[in-house]
Amino acid sequence: MAFVRAPSPFLLVLVLALSISAAITATTTVPQPISDHHRSAALNLFAPSHGSFPSLQDAYEALRVFEILGIEEKHRVSTDTCKVVLENLSSLSSSLKDLFYALKVNGILKCKVNGEVFEGIASRLNASISDASPLPDLYYSIGGLVLIKDQDSNVDVLLADATGTFQSIKAQSQSDGKWRYSSDKTESSAYAAGLAFEALAGVISLASSEIDQSKVNTVKHDILKLFGSIEKNDDGSFYFDGETVGGHEHQDSLSTTSSVVRGVTAFAAAVSGEINLPGDKTLGLAKFLLGIGVPGDAKDFFNQVESLAFLESKRQVPIQVNLLFKFVLQQYFFSFCFLFFSANVTLDLSWCRVTIPLILSLPETVYSLTTKGQLKVRVSTALGSAAPPLVVKLVRAFSSGAKDSSIIESKELQYDKRSGLHVLDGFTNNVDVGTYVFVFEIVLHDSHSKQVYATGGQIHMPIYVTGIIAVSNAEIGVLGDLGSVQTKKALDLAGNDVVSFSANHLQKLRFSFQLATPHGHVFKPHQAILKFRHEIKVEHVFVIGNVGKKFEITLDFLGLVEKLFYLSGKYDIELTVGDAAMENSFIRLLGHVKLDLPEAPEKAAQPPAPPVDPYSRYGPKTEITHLFRTPEKRPPQNLSITFLGLILLPFLGFLIGLLRLGVNLKNFPSSTVPAAFALLFQLSIAAVLLLYVLFWLKLDLFTTLKTLGFLGAFLMFSGHRILSYLASTSTKLKSA
Repeated sequence: MAFVRAPSPFLLVLVLALSISAAITATTTVPQPISDHHRSAALNLFAPSHGSFPSLQDAYEALRVFEILGIEEKHRVSTDTCKVVLENLSSLSSSLKDLFYALKVNGILKCKVNGEVFEGIASRLNASISDASPLPDLYYSIGGLVLIKDQDSNVDVLLADATGTFQSIKAQSQSDGKWRYSSDKTESSAYAAGLAFEALAGVISLASSEIDQSKVNTVKHDILKLFGSIEKNDDGSFYFDGETVGGHEHQDSLSTTSSVVRGVTAFAAAVSGEINLPGDKTLGLAKFLLGIGVPGDAKDFFNQVESLAFLESKRQVPIQVNLLFKFVLQQYFFSFCFLFFSANVTLDLSWCRVTIPLILSLPETVYSLTTKGQLKVRVSTALGSAAPPLVVKLVRAFSSGAKDSSIIESKELQYDKRSGLHVLDGFTNNVDVGTYVFVFEIVLHDSHSKQVYATGGQIHMPIYVTGIIAVSNAEIGVLGDLGSVQTKKALDLAGNDVVSFSANHLQKLRFSFQLATPHGHVFKPHQAILKFRHEIKVEHVFVIGNVGKKFEITLDFLGLVEKLFYLSGKYDIELTVGDAAMENSFIRLLGHVKLDLPEAPEKAAQPPAPPVDPYSRYGPKTEITHLFRTPEKRPPQNLSITFLGLILLPFLGFLIGLLRLGVNLKNFPSSTVPAAFALLFQLSIAAVLLLYVLFWLKLDLFTTLKTLGFLGAFLMFSGHRILSYLASTSTKLKSA
């Protein structure tokens, strides 16, 4: 018996849900061909900002992805992007990289580029090629010349010394098939090797005469040596590991693998003869690229999609044939990959340089015995194109826990022309609920197709079979201290019955039940848990073990008093049974038990605080009731008015005094300047009085003080001038 204290029912449900979904979501590791999910992601990742892209490289990557996936977006970006292309092609300050990507974009958008512009660029690119040029510069220059050759056949782009250029690139190769970026750098990488292979393919296509076959064969051996260092995952996928070159430039595994795939396929298309790359490695490269899923980064997305497109690329030779010529082709063109032919149609001959991987995928990997679904298999290329005529065979199927015992052997799946799927109608009776491994094999109809496509031999696919599990013979009871049954009740776990017991610390509680699959076999779920919940919300979880066909647990309350914190009272009993393959997983209340436990000792552990519901903080808050202070009793209104009158009496006395004294303006200055200062002095006094009134009505203290400071200074200045004038005048009168 295992004991675990559960913090909350919410956590228990969450753990159960995650454990059930874990095995189901594991099926996403099976590589799936390019689908509409990629197309939707491409529209989001490569959407141009206001119809333009940050750089020509970004523009090319977006347009190339749209082209491969068949997304019609050219019309939205062609106008603005073509302007940038023409500006870069016409500018003498454009870098080799900018020219390269401008030509790449032009190859897709077909911008209106003048032939003279192509000639000028070709002359500049030819002049930039030298023995001392670093590999990236040679890559951009040679690649640019190849693009010009494809876009304008009238421009002379042939290399003056193709053999010398070929040899200068080859000189940077290393014994392990990797390449250096330049002669002054000692580090080599597989990423640089991919650039070198693509540049060498360009040199071959730009050569005025055939390159020495021995040099070409040497590069083929370099490719084989490079593939000798390829990394392999447990799922059969192959990749080239990422590297840091020059201490600062890092290329991850996807970028490195993409570079090699582009380079090898480009070189294979440019030379005659075959490159004996094993089909399992080309298929493994496709598995690695597809195993990434739908990348969230635009650069990774481009590398994935373009690499898969290169793996599917093939050179086509159109020939008009008839039925009689078919026999001749089969006899003498055995070295070619014979894909499709018929009377008086164009024959598609694909040169078998690098085999095209075929991807076997399952639309669904979870099958229900309840609904009796069909096992469906799809075979296509990595980009989702249709596969050639073939047969899918189920070699064997076995339980993941018994690899040596097959439950299905040697069955051929039926091809459904309408859906394009290979279907296995139902499972045999010995396929029960559980996890299985189905081993498939692709058999091509046409022997010539074997030279074109890589099938990968036997393909192991995980299959999850679910069903409704029968729950029976559930019993719960209370045992005495000697193990004698004192109370025992049967439970119908499919119903809503609940039981109620009473027990003390000298007794035990026993609960048992049985689980059976649809075919009557014993079923052991991932989780079988019995939970006790006290009235104060303290919970205890017990894991139920199995003995043979029966799941049983016995709780000895005497040994659990400390774990139960000596808490007497009512406990709810809850059962949880769950499994990824169990369609009827459940959490059910069994009933209640009233425990009478001894008093807790002084040093006994205290029960934990009740768990806080994580959703409680989002609920309504407790209403806050604020009690304001009772207002003080005010005096009667008549008393207030009388007091106001007494306040105004001094002002009234002041006015009467002015009248009695006979106030006049005889001393008001007659001169202009003193009269102006006298008037300003009186106005300043009035302004200060007005400010006091405004303070009483609306202004705050700080505003009043700032204003009073300004008015006070002006009042003192004007008052000093006029009072000085009056004092001077009075002195003159007295002296006279």
